[in-house]
Amino acid sequence: MSTKLHITEVGRVAVPAPDQDRALEFYIDTLGFELRVDLTFGDGQMRWIEVVPAGSSTSIALTPPMEGGPTSVDTGIILSTSDIDADHATLKAAGVDVDEEIARWGDPVPPMFRLRDPAGNSLTIVEPTE
Repeated sequence: MSTKLHITEVGRVAVPAPDQDRALEFYIDTLGFELRVDLTFGDGQMRWIEVVPAGSSTSIALTPPMEGGPTSVDTGIILSTSDIDADHATLKAAGVDVDEEIARWGDPVPPMFRLRDPAGNSLTIVEPTE
């Protein structure tokens, strides 16, 4: 097969958000993301929301769960930080559902921990070792 595709980037990833307002509040107020898109469509019955870490080109779309689909998932999303210890402590103090400890396996695996958003979607935060 020699089909040439025209894919240029990972533009966004979708995360189920049964309560889009609660999810939006968490990603903006707790994680510090910026709102990129918040639009209604389908005669105002549906809503499309995208949030993004400052300076990032890839956004997270907070979408209603698909009919019959899961209301939370292990997203596979990995967020980078410049200070994993500070972020872990800040999120834990804010009452966010985070792993009890930061995983430190040593090189080449960066230190990391997982957090869960209000719907139970898990994301991983790592401090890249460059």
